[in-house]
Amino acid sequence: MAKIQMKTPLVEMDGDEMTRIIWKEIKDILLLPYIDLKTEYYDLGLVHRNETDDQVTVDSANATKKYGVAVKCATITPNAARMPEYNLKEMWKSPNGTIRAILDGTVFRTPILVKGITPYIPTWTKPITIARHAYGDVYKNVEMKCPAGSRAELVLTDKDGNESRETIYNFECDGVIQGVHNKSKSIESFARSVFNFALDVKQDVWFATKDTISKKYDHTFKDIFAEVFEKDYKAKFEAAGIEYFYTLIDDAVARVIRSNGGYIWACKNYDGDVMSDMVATAYGSLAMMTSVLVSPDGVYEYEAAHGTVQRHYYKHLKGEETSTNSVATLFAWTGALRKRGELDQLPELIAFADKLEKATIQTIEDGVMTGDLYLLSKLENKKKVNTEDFLYAVDERLKKLL
Repeated sequence: MAKIQMKTPLVEMDGDEMTRIIWKEIKDILLLPYIDLKTEYYDLGLVHRNETDDQVTVDSANATKKYGVAVKCATITPNAARMPEYNLKEMWKSPNGTIRAILDGTVFRTPILVKGITPYIPTWTKPITIARHAYGDVYKNVEMKCPAGSRAELVLTDKDGNESRETIYNFECDGVIQGVHNKSKSIESFARSVFNFALDVKQDVWFATKDTISKKYDHTFKDIFAEVFEKDYKAKFEAAGIEYFYTLIDDAVARVIRSNGGYIWACKNYDGDVMSDMVATAYGSLAMMTSVLVSPDGVYEYEAAHGTVQRHYYKHLKGEETSTNSVATLFAWTGALRKRGELDQLPELIAFADKLEKATIQTIEDGVMTGDLYLLSKLENKKKVNTEDFLYAVDERLKKLL
């Protein structure tokens, strides 16, 4: 069969360690034989990021704004232990954080459901999508240690030089303070991204903060969401038969646990970080979670929700066999290809992405799976395979679907 043609390139962001190995295998086994793949390539591996003083990350984000769709491999955010390992010039920031700030996007993470893997919360029969604000809060914080006898103050200087002061605490013993911020513009972008995504997938939106305690900070989030919804989205939601619902974060957690799923749960930055891992684990595995960054002006960046699988990479370097789950990385590619097909009106590319996802799920439901899923699956006739053999098993089923 002739290869499927593309009109516009995807922005391709390569990554690190075991996911970098899987990235190449997915392309070689499942993509290049079928698609005349057009990408603008950026190497976000830690070695190249260090060589370019991390300029490559900024360049990849700007290219994403230009082309509208990107696909990203998992990358290392270095800690102190990584400094000598990679001979780093400095402890470079999270590439995801840099890209999210440039795109002003919201991260949407949704579990991939397969037969044989029952969620730890059995009532969750439909997936819950976490929509995570990707700017500010604890990720842009300023921290100080406070010796006994010190007074901590919050000081705001307006554009005319006038100061407003609030005492945080008079420390009778040693302590610590933290300053966090957010921007109304970013909160509005967050709200619009969430509401647009909900209209795309025809699902209800839940949003939760702690505005009863945080009467200015969290209340600002609540107010901006309400204003944007009432002004621009209420009629659209009613026409689509979906609803927007606000509650406190602790109430949301209780409601989520009792629910059947099938909605979008919008969270502030740190809440979304924690709750997406909780939801992923409750459904089975972080490696069975799609993740897409969506900007309010319609730019999309698809990625795996997990890390670089460092432990498996070290086994791989020793020549030992690995059984690493590639599903989230595979679905990053299918998500990006489908969106590229939608934007460029390429039904063949959309159909290919759909069939590749179907072949992947069918492989697991046929009992062929990697080690992490093998331990979770309740299928009777299941078989554990290595990293590469899983992709070849998917390819067998893909060929039949095509």
